[in-house]
Amino acid sequence: MKILFVEPPKDVWFVMGEYLPPPYGIIQLAAFLEKRIENIEIEVLDCNAKQIDWHGLERHIESFNPDVVASSSLATCNTYAVVRTLEAAKKVDPGILTVTGGQHFTATAEESLGTYPEIDVIVRGEGEETLAELAVNADRRSAFSHIMGISFRHEGKAVHNPPRPLIEDLEKLPYPGYHLLKDIIHKYHFAAMAGRNTPYALVEGSRGCPYECTFCTQWRHWQGKWRLKSAKRIADEIEFCYTNFGSRFIWLTDDNFGAGSRARDLAEEIIERGITEDLMWFVQARCDDVINNKEALPRLRESGLNWVLLGVENSELSTLQSFRKGIKPQEAKDAVRLLKENDIFAHAMFIIGERRDTSESIARVRAFANELNPDFSLFSVLTPFPGTQVYEEARRNGWIEDFNWSHYDMIHAIMPTETLSTKQVQEELYECYRSFYGSWSRRFQGLFSSNKLKRRIYSYMARRGIIAQLKKLF
Repeated sequence: MKILFVEPPKDVWFVMGEYLPPPYGIIQLAAFLEKRIENIEIEVLDCNAKQIDWHGLERHIESFNPDVVASSSLATCNTYAVVRTLEAAKKVDPGILTVTGGQHFTATAEESLGTYPEIDVIVRGEGEETLAELAVNADRRSAFSHIMGISFRHEGKAVHNPPRPLIEDLEKLPYPGYHLLKDIIHKYHFAAMAGRNTPYALVEGSRGCPYECTFCTQWRHWQGKWRLKSAKRIADEIEFCYTNFGSRFIWLTDDNFGAGSRARDLAEEIIERGITEDLMWFVQARCDDVINNKEALPRLRESGLNWVLLGVENSELSTLQSFRKGIKPQEAKDAVRLLKENDIFAHAMFIIGERRDTSESIARVRAFANELNPDFSLFSVLTPFPGTQVYEEARRNGWIEDFNWSHYDMIHAIMPTETLSTKQVQEELYECYRSFYGSWSRRFQGLFSSNKLKRRIYSYMARRGIIAQLKKLF
């Protein structure tokens, strides 16, 4: 049995500049299959890291001659790249079993199987156990009806098998298969955050989230459950990447880092390993969790936590309540202050384009961002990702004007508000960036900040002309 995992050729999200993340999802799956299945040959092809175009991908598929081609499918905006990858596999050999999964295809399984004949099987939800069973039965399609967690075509109709129960203990999973990328591991980087020459790795500390934000695909994808790895296991994985692959910038991929003893324990575990001198790690966190972790922040900083992305989302309490976010604007202020006091780079995310948004309410978001004054701000447009409550409501009410999945990247306006057209929402997004980064005093402070991360990112944004690129979208 030969399986080729493919990270397709695709464009980077220009707002964050030049970066090349390792394809974490497929190397996690590949490592699981290596452990579970005997006599299996696995290859991971990262077209971006190897600079392989679509023609090169076809040649590689032909050369490897796989039984199964599975394509990475992290985000909705990558849908067409996934389909084109599986189309390339079918072009080489129609008998290849083509597989994809992830949040978008899980949420759109019926529609995707009906639209894209290149897809043979969609692995819905958590992939490890399902893909392993599918791989063992890849040449016996009559067995597909018994495999939990897949959707496939039978006699021209989409068949959706019952969902598979989630893995109870994430610590039984193997470490991600970075060894499958050993010839290109040095190429992974995040230029804006850590510089182009700082080796970059991803580590997963949990799956899911206990919250139910209306715009988020995660909590439904993981069946409303939040499963955690222990602080020791997370630190073990960080040390594994640090020691074996030279990784010095680690993105802890958790959708919700959480609060309480787990954060303190992780800091102590990392410090105990003696790898903090040149380690930088990054997390996404809720504002209230930063506040609840305030006593642990000094040790977290000492452990190498240099950068935190805060889900501030909006300045309006009513909007936060409509998002079911469960925080208040004041908590954003407290969280930014606490991070700055502990020399941790404060990165804030804001969302505009909620149905009731007006030019006036978005102007208040801009003013709030300027008042908050985080080290770095990202503004995005509310995007109706399939699998979210926002999508269901928008689809039901006919608000969605753009069904081009490649535009579902949080910087294209997909739907209007009650008072603003999609073009006007797009213009408002540009104004948010211009307001925050157009300030000469903020630019000066950024370029000459005592915080080296802030200096780097402001210099990087200036060189890349990010704001000018945003203006081209409308």
